[in-house]
Amino acid sequence: MSDFDSKARGVQSTIKSTPGLGKSMAKWSALGAVVAIPVPIVGPVFGAIAGAGYAYWKGTKNR
Repeated sequence: MSDFDSKARGVQSTIKSTPGLGKSMAKWSALGAVVAIPVPIVGPVFGAIAGAGYAYWKGTKNR
């Protein structure tokens, strides 16, 4: 479990140290949630996670 905690802290520090990454993740998360609305119950949640993940990947791939 501590391995997961250390990875989560690493992601948090990356988001804090990269200007604009948090804002981009919020925008892509909202878009993912809107696109996934037709999927019953859990669609918007997984859409938001996928959108935030995409923004994180896009924002950190050039590092």
